[in-house]
Amino acid sequence: MPKLTHFDSMGRAKMVDVTHNRETVRECAVRGSVFMKPATFRTILSGKIPKGDVFAVARVAGIMAAKRTATLIPMCHPLNLSYVEIAFMPLEEESRIDVEARVRIKAQTGVEMEGFVAVTTACLTIYDMCKAIDRGMVISNIHLVKKTGGKSGAYIAKHLGNRIRS
Repeated sequence: MPKLTHFDSMGRAKMVDVTHNRETVRECAVRGSVFMKPATFRTILSGKIPKGDVFAVARVAGIMAAKRTATLIPMCHPLNLSYVEIAFMPLEEESRIDVEARVRIKAQTGVEMEGFVAVTTACLTIYDMCKAIDRGMVISNIHLVKKTGGKSGAYIAKHLGNRIRS
């Protein structure tokens, strides 16, 4: 098992020193899902949610959140992100919207946490915009799909098979 780097020799939490890490292009893809009633799903796709365009607002919320990750997660380094993309994949047969964030940077540390914060915030925004018609929505399956760059190399979630976009 790899050594945990966010603790010092006394077991106290610390920010990892990345000073000597090589600067590389690092990218991640994180995905999550929002399950809802079929009527809610249809209303979102029709654009008739009273609060506005659900996908547009959730996209902006996810991008903004990725840029604020270091203010939310104590040991994350503040990063000047190069790219954040939020994509939505509606799956009608399951009344589900999959949300995917792709985050990229050229830096000394990775962007996985920024991807997680982006996806989670976009999912929460969908919930917030639709809760008046469906308080039973479920946010789940938030997971790292892929990461590249850095000394640990590439990671691709194997359990997702061919659903992973490269």
